[in-house]
Amino acid sequence: MIRINEIKLSLDDDINVIRKKITKKLGIPFDEIISYSVFRESIDARNKSQIFFVYIVDVNVKNEEKILKKVKGISKSPQLAYIDVPSGEKTLKDRPVIIGSGPAGMFAGLLLAKRGYNPIILERGEDVDNRTKSIDQFWNERKLNKESNVQFGEGGAGTFSDGKLTTRIKDKRCRKVLEEFVEAGAPKEILYSQKPHIGTDILKSVVKNMRKIIEYHGGEVLFNSKVTNIIVENNIVKEVEINNSEKIKASDVILAIGHSARDTYHMLNNIGVKITQKPFSIGVRIEHPQQLINESQYKKFANHPRLGAADYRLTYTTINKRAVYTFCMCPGGSVVAAASEENMVVTNGMSEYNRDKENANSAMLVQVNTSDFESDHPLAGVEFQRKWERAAFEVGGKNYNAPAQLVEDFLANRSSDKDGEVKPSYQPGVTWTDLGQCLPTFVSEGLKEAIVEMNKRLKGFALGDAVMTGVETRSSAPIRIERNFDTLESTNIEGLYPIGEGSGYAGGIVSAAVDGVKMAELIISKYRSLEK
Repeated sequence: MIRINEIKLSLDDDINVIRKKITKKLGIPFDEIISYSVFRESIDARNKSQIFFVYIVDVNVKNEEKILKKVKGISKSPQLAYIDVPSGEKTLKDRPVIIGSGPAGMFAGLLLAKRGYNPIILERGEDVDNRTKSIDQFWNERKLNKESNVQFGEGGAGTFSDGKLTTRIKDKRCRKVLEEFVEAGAPKEILYSQKPHIGTDILKSVVKNMRKIIEYHGGEVLFNSKVTNIIVENNIVKEVEINNSEKIKASDVILAIGHSARDTYHMLNNIGVKITQKPFSIGVRIEHPQQLINESQYKKFANHPRLGAADYRLTYTTINKRAVYTFCMCPGGSVVAAASEENMVVTNGMSEYNRDKENANSAMLVQVNTSDFESDHPLAGVEFQRKWERAAFEVGGKNYNAPAQLVEDFLANRSSDKDGEVKPSYQPGVTWTDLGQCLPTFVSEGLKEAIVEMNKRLKGFALGDAVMTGVETRSSAPIRIERNFDTLESTNIEGLYPIGEGSGYAGGIVSAAVDGVKMAELIISKYRSLEK
């Protein structure tokens, strides 16, 4: 096939105009086009007076070689199909055990199951249907299930955060990940959208379907199965203990825990797994009217039916050289309660597929360095997070309300006592206060600097009535479980494979899923399948 870049359509052009543009670009009649497919669709809104959709298109034509020689600026389409790795020759002693059913664990399990390795996935939380009930109970009744919540359960933390599939990694496996999501029921446009997302409402069905595919191919997913110990002899994995009782023999254990599995971090540290500190970021969720964001980004085209809810991504470096940035932006979404431990408050953001709620929200985070931990302990970053989550719980009223403040009050160093134009979306509720009481001073000062500067790039970002809700502490893992570059195996425990976001090697759904695919490939290339 031939790849054509930069096919532009106006907002009001019918998608079928692409075929006409192809014929003009290639200088051929309609009947020489056998087929075409959109590889990427993006929005060019740099010129607010004229917004375009821009397409990269792959075209199957007659006389391909002739056209490639004749037309400048086109090329052969790259190979997109995923190529299975060949199976190895070693005998698999035990079924592979995967700890965690987030993107890394789910995709490792999916690939292994499809290739006949019958993996066992152990998930401390509930299946997605019962998990949803537990989360609703927390949001509505303030009753926290410590084992099944926004952080833990089928699909991992990403299930309840919009299902954004943007990534900066260039790995060819990204396409494989998107295709597997579509096979499980995700919208087909994620294959070509510049900023693909599934939406929490649809993603819950998708992860359930992926589990069914894993089980159909011989895999097993066990819920309410918390790994409480990994038995190691002579630095070699032997068994996995579940719920302080049952033990499973395991010689290959894929550690796909999430970044909130703090008790598991402690267990791993206690058995001698090499763990090092890692920088991360903390801050707040900031909410604006979605209409304001639409108008700022699209001007007169705001609310055009083809554009949908606008998003943004902003960065800033403070005078003290701290990075401040927006993260996990949720157009038309909600701020959600994401605690996983009692007497702590944690926020996150979530959108459904239609992104049609009144507010836009985003994490607004400030860089935290390991020197800020003031301790050399491998898990000092965990304690740093806990310190500010406890403070947020206290300031919020000790009932899982989140502390909140209006932007104008935050910038003026005064407490807020009521909302304004923007109504906070956080459930179970907010307590108006001074966020400086539950944030490190350098974070508060960094946010103040950044809000003023970001307003210069996104008009209205410093809206006085915009709501800031604290605290967001789970942007990434505060630790890294050390592993070998080539084998992904722990540097000091044979048979233990730390992967994904919780182990410190990914930063979102797609990158974590790709890490899971890589891990599955290594297992496959090492062992014969159980079907042989």
